[in-house]
Amino acid sequence: MEVTITQENEKTMVSLVGRVDTTNAEKFQQDIAPLMADPHPDIVLDCTDMTYTSSLGLRMFLMLQKSVMLKGGSLVMTNMRPQVKEVFDITGFSNIIKIL
Repeated sequence: MEVTITQENEKTMVSLVGRVDTTNAEKFQQDIAPLMADPHPDIVLDCTDMTYTSSLGLRMFLMLQKSVMLKGGSLVMTNMRPQVKEVFDITGFSNIIKIL
């Protein structure tokens, strides 16, 4: 898993590459910690190159979503591959996190 975070105007752009699973969940949590600390989060997660997420990955996305909601911010996931989107749909996460 590779996470790249950049700023574009007022938005935080996050590019995810690879798998989000138990082997890298701790690193992923460290990578997204600054996003959770942002007092005014406006986050776009680009999932073009995210190939898989496990239930632990889903948990990390849920933690991020809850943090963003508590601060009145926004979180959007974009360019999700069909097989990854299916996991979000089956688990109901596509009803919790905005996916474009």
